[in-house]
Amino acid sequence: MKKYIVLLLMLVFAGIVMTGCLADDTSNGGGNGSDSGDSGGEDGPPDEVTEWTFQPAFDSGDAGWDNGVKPWIKAVEEATEGTVKIELLPAGSIVSGNEAFSAASNGTIDVYAGWATVYGGIMPEGMLAYGMPMGAENSEEAWEAMWGNDKYRIGEIVQEAANENNLQWVGWANQGPNSVFTKFPVKGMEDLEGKKLRAGGPQALFLEAMGGTPVSLESDEIYSAIDLGTIEGTLWDTGGMNDMKFQEVIDYAMLPGWNPAQHQEIYVNQDAWQSLNDWQREQINGIFKSNYFKASEMHAEGVEQSLQDLKDSGGEVIELSEEKVQEMRNKTIEKVWPKIAEKSERNAKGVELWKQFLKDKGKIE
Repeated sequence: MKKYIVLLLMLVFAGIVMTGCLADDTSNGGGNGSDSGDSGGEDGPPDEVTEWTFQPAFDSGDAGWDNGVKPWIKAVEEATEGTVKIELLPAGSIVSGNEAFSAASNGTIDVYAGWATVYGGIMPEGMLAYGMPMGAENSEEAWEAMWGNDKYRIGEIVQEAANENNLQWVGWANQGPNSVFTKFPVKGMEDLEGKKLRAGGPQALFLEAMGGTPVSLESDEIYSAIDLGTIEGTLWDTGGMNDMKFQEVIDYAMLPGWNPAQHQEIYVNQDAWQSLNDWQREQINGIFKSNYFKASEMHAEGVEQSLQDLKDSGGEVIELSEEKVQEMRNKTIEKVWPKIAEKSERNAKGVELWKQFLKDKGKIE
């Protein structure tokens, strides 16, 4: 009789342990979104579907459309198991491209993509997300400085600024080098002196520091301005150069570019972000890194095609010598970085962290 009682107690104890283990597993939501848990709770997808309106600062002709925002939308909808649906609209559908950043901040639209440093004068920290002139040389370096290495974590500075502007930074992509596309050869920064080129935002800061004259033009006016001789070229992202047909009116591209790793950001209105449950926010945060490298690789393929299109049109790609690259880096850090730092206390902190990063990489002393 005692033997049966002992056996019964062992079975009861085993049942209690098993129940506790299952409860712990469910509370973690499976850890990777594969286990939805309670469909009405915070540990899994909710019953209702959230619909967001997404208007970038550009339309479908921009390289950021197919290589940046569309992959992010697909990743978000898959990660949230269809509980977040996103309608993508081109610039001008609700507000102009120049107004889109502020529209996301005030809730007129839910999601924005573009360059906070260019269109979002209210958030100068966008310059840190856009990419420092002569800072990171590739996606791996940019990720390490912004998010990957706890010694720097510059991305947290941008996120703080975004939150203060009622935004959540949720997506990022390296669009490749932002370079100089000209009618004249650029073999060193001295060749830019006195030249009139289209440049805006951080591009203008760089060009002025190198002795050039920035000209403000809407993107759809650049081609004709070069063709007519009003300007002698433009600063632009390399992967998007052929989308604008610039290879038809310019003769030279300069590498590695004044910004070897120019980035584009995606922001969600903070109220829209907070309306999601914990699981949905975790799922979207969870694809930030993977989508960054996927989208960046897509942009890299576009850069190769763009440069080939220039060569096929009879143009030339000039690759600066290591000596000239270092001269450009030193002059940029001396002349341009202080202008970025003075725009806000957070920018100043970010610039110092970038300097430390380059010192650690052996690129500056």
